[in-house]
Amino acid sequence: MLFGKTILITGVASGIGARAAELAGQMGADVIGIDVREPSSGTGFFIKGDISTAAGIEEIVKRLPNRIDALANVAGLSGSTGVTATLAVNFYGLRALSEAVAPRLREGGAIVNVASIAGYGWRTNLERAKALTGIEGFPDVASLVGEHGLKNEEGYPLSKELLLLWTMRAAHQPLFKDRSIRVNAVSPGPVETPILKQFRAVLGDARVDSDITRVGRAGTSADIAPAILFLCSDGARWINGANLPVDGGLEASINADVLGF
Repeated sequence: MLFGKTILITGVASGIGARAAELAGQMGADVIGIDVREPSSGTGFFIKGDISTAAGIEEIVKRLPNRIDALANVAGLSGSTGVTATLAVNFYGLRALSEAVAPRLREGGAIVNVASIAGYGWRTNLERAKALTGIEGFPDVASLVGEHGLKNEEGYPLSKELLLLWTMRAAHQPLFKDRSIRVNAVSPGPVETPILKQFRAVLGDARVDSDITRVGRAGTSADIAPAILFLCSDGARWINGANLPVDGGLEASINADVLGF
């Protein structure tokens, strides 16, 4: 379902992004990878770029071909670098890249955002999430953080809350909907990637260990990449505005607790 398609993947230097790029290539796709660091193994065409600024995104887009079949937004920060950097990459940069790439996506193409179980609280924090996703363009994130009194420890979960809310909204925005571009999300639970230690520092060992215990083991990049690529493919042509938990049943377990059944 990916043979001959061009897939743009961010965060290809390690973890889920690296595995998604490798697997897409094995499935016959032409892969364009983006990262701030050079990947150790080459898969397709690589662009060194930074999505944390509007200027960085502009430079990336200049180097892209005119036609792309899907964009997989995998790149992200753990929150260890503070709320400003985390929001700039995980949400505002990701969104700006998606909007800039949209004219190059073919009609019926796809955008897949890698969110997280950490974004589960978007319902509880709905008004804040609506306000922050409602800001158009690429804002001055540092000023935004000060204005809303956002704390460093909130950076990662907040960025994923915004991403989940925007995924649903974007699926019905004219920029994407008018050309039948699907926008979906994948939400992993804890995954054994190079930044898992950073997640432990940000979220705490107790939270991470509890999540792993609920489902029996941490995930791997190989568990997540196929779900991303499925949503990139025409096999997911009737899936839009959805969030796919790829977490061994973690969200189901949390829902059972929250809903009391």
